[in-house]
Amino acid sequence: MGGDERLRLFLALQLPDDTVRGIAEWQQQELRGRIVPAGNLHVTLAFLGSRPAAELDSICGVLEEEAAAAASPQLADARYRETRTVGMLAFSDATGNGAVLAARLHERLLALGVYEPEPRAWLPHVTVLRYRERPGLSPAPPELPVVTPSDAAAFVSRLHPSGAVYEVLESFPLNRQELNR
Repeated sequence: MGGDERLRLFLALQLPDDTVRGIAEWQQQELRGRIVPAGNLHVTLAFLGSRPAAELDSICGVLEEEAAAAASPQLADARYRETRTVGMLAFSDATGNGAVLAARLHERLLALGVYEPEPRAWLPHVTVLRYRERPGLSPAPPELPVVTPSDAAAFVSRLHPSGAVYEVLESFPLNRQELNR
């Protein structure tokens, strides 16, 4: 990637394979409309938007450092909710570790000049459905065990007529200090 190329970037927690399978099965049974593909399921930490490719190294450096220092989040109590444009599974952040990681990332990315903070508090969620008109669904959420992501990743989002395709550019393990003990 050239330094002048612009990339649509976001940072996210990657979900364990069994969680992705569980959500994907639930989506097929309970939802209708533009279901988010299993390969696109994640928990966004920070959406950066269109950024010059030359910034990627510094963004990934911050993500690597903060992921290494972060205790793994424990996401529980999934509940389905709809916003103006998406259906999501919202989670409680049982330990608060996800919120701490998100806040530290937001602070450091803001200092780098690559992030515009959201006006609302970070909410751990997985977007599972997209729509133009709210479908008004109220399915029971999937029965998931506590979700413990083990990695944080920098993703590029490439827009296509059929929908966005996400690609992991770099992935970093969470809580590396604990792993090295």
